[in-house]
Amino acid sequence: MAEPISKRDLEFMLYEWLDVESLTERERFAEHSRDTFDAVLELAADLATKRFAPVNRLGDTKEPYVGDDGAVVLPEEIQSGIAEFIKAGLGAGSFDESLGGMQLPTVVSLAAQSWFQAANAGMSSYSFLTIGNANLIAEYGTPEQIDTWVRPMVEGRYFGTMCLSEPQAGSSLADITTKATPADDGTYRITGTKMWISAGDHELGENIVHLVLAKAPGGKPGVKGISLFIVPKYLPDGTRNDVALVGLNHKMGQRATTNCLLNFGDGTYDTEQNSDTEQNSPAHSGAVGYLVGEEHKGLQYMFHMMNEARIGVGFLATSLGYAGYLASLEYAKVRTQGRPIDQKDPTSKPVPIIEHADVKRMLLAQKAYVEGALALGLYSGKLVDLQQTGEANEAARAGLLLDVLTPISKSWPSQWCLTANDLAIQIHGGYGYTREFPVEQFYRDNRLNPIHEGAHGIHGLDLLGRKVVMNGGAGLELLANTITQTIDRAASNPATAALADELRRRVERLVTVTMQVWSAGDVAVSLANATAYLEATGHIVIAWMWLEQLLAVADKAGDFYDGKRVAAQYFFTYELPKVDAQFDLLAALDRTTLDARPEIF
Repeated sequence: MAEPISKRDLEFMLYEWLDVESLTERERFAEHSRDTFDAVLELAADLATKRFAPVNRLGDTKEPYVGDDGAVVLPEEIQSGIAEFIKAGLGAGSFDESLGGMQLPTVVSLAAQSWFQAANAGMSSYSFLTIGNANLIAEYGTPEQIDTWVRPMVEGRYFGTMCLSEPQAGSSLADITTKATPADDGTYRITGTKMWISAGDHELGENIVHLVLAKAPGGKPGVKGISLFIVPKYLPDGTRNDVALVGLNHKMGQRATTNCLLNFGDGTYDTEQNSDTEQNSPAHSGAVGYLVGEEHKGLQYMFHMMNEARIGVGFLATSLGYAGYLASLEYAKVRTQGRPIDQKDPTSKPVPIIEHADVKRMLLAQKAYVEGALALGLYSGKLVDLQQTGEANEAARAGLLLDVLTPISKSWPSQWCLTANDLAIQIHGGYGYTREFPVEQFYRDNRLNPIHEGAHGIHGLDLLGRKVVMNGGAGLELLANTITQTIDRAASNPATAALADELRRRVERLVTVTMQVWSAGDVAVSLANATAYLEATGHIVIAWMWLEQLLAVADKAGDFYDGKRVAAQYFFTYELPKVDAQFDLLAALDRTTLDARPEIF
């Protein structure tokens, strides 16, 4: 079985390109060195390949189910594998030492997490969600909330979720109906239903800490009236909170992760059975919730976790694409079929299919997609570290650039690493869509990611409607300037000058087309083709990531570095030109989709 991700590629990106070792010069990471980074990555690789990868198929075929006692049942191998992950302390990687964490750079933690995501997407999601939950409470919670909920999550005793969507409101959070009623003791009573809650119920730890969006009294209509609450499965005194599992959703992929419909405050569990409070009073009915921060600022707080989750989903998509690429590469090297196109002797031996030009095309496409996406994910992780540890100007710059890149970091890998999985199946031929080979599961697992944490359309609207125009266009200006700095460095090198010129023309067109789109004077027209804008901008960003890698490769010799050169050439030759047609469409302010009447369908 192929390894789930390339250790050599991670080393190249972390040390030869991003120079993460230099982060140890910053006070926050001063206790670390390359030795500690390598030790964490080695531990992750070992644990992922021994305890996560071998049960990937098991989690797919033996889905979680609700037992007779109402508890969720997971295969024992998954429970023990997650327990080993917790015992190794890998879930505590980037947390402060004061909270029991390792205080690792985010970029190193993401690299370590990629091993688990590539090895077993379903198993990895429990810790991924918990880390995001704990980070949010650590940022906005009170000291008491941090002690009560964050520390046990960092220790691995508690798990965490995010509860946004409802049956009638997915991406449209303005339409949620979950309510929060203030109680006399300073807590709130939460009533409502949440849908599609990953890791929403299980028995892996002592407790599950739900972060729930709900509307408290006095809030404005829409998203400005939303507040954020900690709603645990069990209260601090051990009482079962009124959070009820209604059922499990059965997904096409990532089946080892429970996906739940949860009722909050429907009376299934009596949270105040020992209280003198009148049983039917509003203060009694509902799940007990603890307000995070201030009322009516919940979505602002939740975006802290959502943005982290979006980068994480992009990383998950990348990892699954990478796993499929390596599996199809291994298969192509050993599967013999056919002969060279110029070989006329039918009695000659068949050759490994990797010798056929079209198979090499599909392998190059996968390599260009997954290694480009991995570069973007790690680059985004380093921006988090620079934002956290830099002086004011550096931190502000990193934060703004990260804001602009986040919708791309989520959506581009979710689209194109899924395409890589599709190509991995194609390389396997008829075997590819059988369950005897892993690539069909990688595809199914990855197909969830274009929807997780917002569909492409949502992120297109975010990028074009908010990110590139915020602060008077400062976001787009920073992105263009940062890419241009790379282009200028590459232009002085004969080996990369031609590619630099190709990218420069597209960056200039990006700026021009953005202004043309917003010149329409009609926001509906300007945003009608936001998804095309997202895809075109994403391709430009990935081309930038490849140019950055080529500069790191320089004149180094060897098959690994030659592979980088050829994959970059493939992307610039086969992929980057696609943005020209998309820019033409955008500049024309095309109304085809906007004017299509529902009756024509």
